[in-house]
Amino acid sequence: MADEKEITTKSSNLKFFIIGLPIFVVQLIIVYFVTANIIMNKVGTTHSSESGKSESGEVSKDKKKNSNKKIEYGKFLYSVDDIIVNPQGSNGEQLLLASIAFDLGSEENVTELKAKDVLVKDLVISILSNKDAMQLSNNEFKDSLRIEISQKVEKFLPALKVNRVYFSKYILN
Repeated sequence: MADEKEITTKSSNLKFFIIGLPIFVVQLIIVYFVTANIIMNKVGTTHSSESGKSESGEVSKDKKKNSNKKIEYGKFLYSVDDIIVNPQGSNGEQLLLASIAFDLGSEENVTELKAKDVLVKDLVISILSNKDAMQLSNNEFKDSLRIEISQKVEKFLPALKVNRVYFSKYILN
């Protein structure tokens, strides 16, 4: 009698591995593709379409003009040259030398950054010095660093429009 229970238990476990496990894996793959392709596209579309709306729900005229207007990269540049920082946790044994250029939306933005030069340099220095040497030496991290610098500068100066951030020097020793 005990042998029959062992045999039925083993056969049910075998059925689970033969039938149940592959079905589970297929379900996981389907959920991944649905999430990645359908749901994430809708979230991105909803977010970008709502960003141009005012409080009343209408798209503002300024946003329409800006969306129709083609961005010219490299036309209005402001650079912060030769920033030297000690990466976090390096105890002064390593240095980062960086020069950063901001690609801005207008000449007024360049004038505004020039007027607040010291504050912008301090902001960039604090961002760079809060990263450790491993992060700063990772080439893939530079893109997220560009985004972080751009976002923090725009948050610091809300009227400013930063199109891109460029590194003209980036030396870590």
